[in-house]
Amino acid sequence: MVSRRLVIFGGVAAAGGLAVGYALMPFTTVDRAKGLIGKEGSTPLSAWVRIGTDNSVTVIVPHSEMGQGVHTSMPMMLAEELEADWSLVRMEQAPADMAFANGSLAREYLRGDMSIPSWMSGTAEFGSRKVAEMMNLQLTGGSTAVRMTGVRGMRMAGAAAKWMLVKAAAAAWGVPEGEIVAKQSKLTHASGKQATYGEMAAAAAAYDPPVDVPLKAKKDYTIVGQPVARFDIPGKVDGSAKYGIDVRLPNMSYAVIAASPVFGGKLKSVDEKPAMAMRGVKKVVKLPSAVAVVADNTWRAKEALAALSPQWDEGANANVSQASIFAAKEAALKKGDLTEDHATGNVDEALKGAKKVVEATYRVPFLAHATMEVVNCTAHLEGGKLQIWGGFQDGLGAKVRAAKEAGIPVDNVTLHHTAMGGGFGRRGGTLDYLDKAVAIARQVEGPVQVVFTREEDMTQDFYRHASMAKMRAALDDNGKVTAWLHTFTEKHDPPEALRVNYDFANQAARYASNTNPIPWGPWRSVDHTQQGFFIETFMDELAAAAGKDPFEFRRAHLTGAPRHKAALELVAQMANWSTPPEQGRARGIAIRDAFGTIVAQVAEVSVGTDGKARVHKVWSAVDPGEVVNPATFTAQIQGGAIYGLTAALYGEITIDKGRVVQQNFPDYEMVRMAQAPEHEVRFIESGARTGGAGEPGTAPISAAVGNAIYALTKKRIRELPFSKATLTATTGSGVANG
Repeated sequence: MVSRRLVIFGGVAAAGGLAVGYALMPFTTVDRAKGLIGKEGSTPLSAWVRIGTDNSVTVIVPHSEMGQGVHTSMPMMLAEELEADWSLVRMEQAPADMAFANGSLAREYLRGDMSIPSWMSGTAEFGSRKVAEMMNLQLTGGSTAVRMTGVRGMRMAGAAAKWMLVKAAAAAWGVPEGEIVAKQSKLTHASGKQATYGEMAAAAAAYDPPVDVPLKAKKDYTIVGQPVARFDIPGKVDGSAKYGIDVRLPNMSYAVIAASPVFGGKLKSVDEKPAMAMRGVKKVVKLPSAVAVVADNTWRAKEALAALSPQWDEGANANVSQASIFAAKEAALKKGDLTEDHATGNVDEALKGAKKVVEATYRVPFLAHATMEVVNCTAHLEGGKLQIWGGFQDGLGAKVRAAKEAGIPVDNVTLHHTAMGGGFGRRGGTLDYLDKAVAIARQVEGPVQVVFTREEDMTQDFYRHASMAKMRAALDDNGKVTAWLHTFTEKHDPPEALRVNYDFANQAARYASNTNPIPWGPWRSVDHTQQGFFIETFMDELAAAAGKDPFEFRRAHLTGAPRHKAALELVAQMANWSTPPEQGRARGIAIRDAFGTIVAQVAEVSVGTDGKARVHKVWSAVDPGEVVNPATFTAQIQGGAIYGLTAALYGEITIDKGRVVQQNFPDYEMVRMAQAPEHEVRFIESGARTGGAGEPGTAPISAAVGNAIYALTKKRIRELPFSKATLTATTGSGVANG
């Protein structure tokens, strides 16, 4: 069966004709790519690998590093197939240029779960390349780097480069290719002939890389699967890493901006005189929905901006409040005119005929990204040429966006990547800070760095959406679920966030749209953060209604999902689920399949004298199919859980009179180091298709904590954050789980 996504492949490929490999097509961008990454004393063998005469191997990575470790895992995957000496491997981030549009990412997304036959590989490669170019695709997000670019792109690039080197050596030595051994960045032959990769690279470059080439068996790996030290860590430790906010250029100005506090509002007027009278101020810039002060340093710009009293046309959103938003959600669900996401069996009939029906309503709030480094961008527009500096999750997309904002051709834009102090989706497609930097640069001589204050960053975000869910399920006399109906507001990404892997013969998910009037943006784990809480909390409620242990109840409904069952059983074993926790604590359990990775989590909590929950321990059993770098993957699961734990315990953006109430960290609390739980992570390498690492750990944690709170207090909390509830433990001793 041909997937709908593959039809796109066919259409694009047919438009360009059959390709044996896109590198062979005369109108491709491969030569351009090689020109951009080429350096004296080195030879590019493809757009993603360059070999130096000193035998160094430089891997060109088309993804942004924001703490998730892709600038190391990508080179590991390429170096493994290349049979490179890891001590000689280096990394560079790919330029934001059309030559580095990520065709491998497009290919893996488009093919979905289908395999592509070898005879069609050239067409698929060419087609995906064209799709990536049309989409300006160089995105980092959705936990796609390792599982898509790495699996298809980096491994194939490494194997193809090795093939080229072997072919060159065979030709030079007059021996069969099959007799040459490539190992540790050296080529050898039984005759005694040998050469380093660096010595053979120039000759190898004369060969066209193959589209399909055999890959190594997992048993032969020497790099992948090892806890390799990351390339980006030393610079972050010693301070040499340069973030967007660190950019300093000759004759640079600094701008601080204030947008309409009401979303959609416009600037009516502003008296510039108070700011212009202050020391160091160069200019007041008026934009359609914002005002900025440009000065000789950021502090002076900030102080001068505070002296202004802009007048706003607040528009219709000035009447929006948290209460009105959730009232609209309630009304939308009650109205019942919902879009069906998926359905199996006949859930409505099954509910009508059920003896026992359980219902629950859940709410989650808006959330800000709250990256450690506030959003910022430096721009310099001169002579029809634009340079921009900053951290972007989609460098090529940002470059195209900047060109459009400046009104110049995209090739007149140069984007300089910097380190990124957190992204979590904020630095992807939501590029308002880039737009404003370019707009200000059009009115300022020389480079200008535009910085959002923490308050501006918090109140002018693109937020994880608030959502409400109404869940209904039927139980039979044996405590088995016979019907599952999941209705909720607002669906975004990814599609699998609504899926349950339990054995429910009758199930459906339906949703209402357009209930959120404030800007939306992808937030770490995207819809999994809401749906994980809804689904796994409701599963716990069903277990309680059935009189079953939460772990056993879930396991009984996973007979058709052996990988999920194995992860659930492992995490129960890790947490000693069958034995009571220590005095004053309880455990909760949850499991989610997110971005191709299954994560089962157990959280152990207590309730303090202040009536608030404290999480002491977390256990995670993780099945991502395979693990490229176990040290990095462990850190990502732990970091994802901390990010999700902040949301579960504290996170809430509230709206009043169309404005965000929270301004800074004192009223938008984070989990601090002293509050971080112990967290044990174990992996199951099942051999399934490779899953993601950066986001899956966020998905189940809120439900696991909430379920533990219920086990301890017998109080079911159906609204996040948990800090809004005052809790009391039901017993002073360790209690049974669930």
